[in-house]
Amino acid sequence: MKIFHTCFLTLILLFAAGPSIAQQSERFGPYELHYSVVNTTFLAPEVAGTYGITRGKNRAILNLAVREHTDSGTEPRSMQLQGRTRDLIQAQDLEFQEVREGPAIYYISEFRFINEEWRFFEVDFRPEGSDETYRFELKHQLYIN
Repeated sequence: MKIFHTCFLTLILLFAAGPSIAQQSERFGPYELHYSVVNTTFLAPEVAGTYGITRGKNRAILNLAVREHTDSGTEPRSMQLQGRTRDLIQAQDLEFQEVREGPAIYYISEFRFINEEWRFFEVDFRPEGSDETYRFELKHQLYIN
């Protein structure tokens, strides 16, 4: 049953918010960082419970995964990361939870938001095996469903 939950969570994170969300990525040297922001109301209660995610109309998660481009293709990498999110008034540190599903590795962090607000994200990450730390920045508008 746990495999079903993790597969389901992955599918929700990739496709629930629409095809444009599923294809978002940014290149950092040999690494490609995939990212999405998903309202927690898109998660089934059982899936949210499995990962300790609180569902709510004003709650969302930031999902990150990094892959390294090599001569033989791309490989998922674990990473060290720290980040913050802010709106125009306040800031909040992001606490990331690592999720492993077979060879896939991704990181999720939960945060609160206000309807129609713009959230700014700044995440410093260092992929496994890299000597360099990269900075990822994102501006994303959120809506209550």
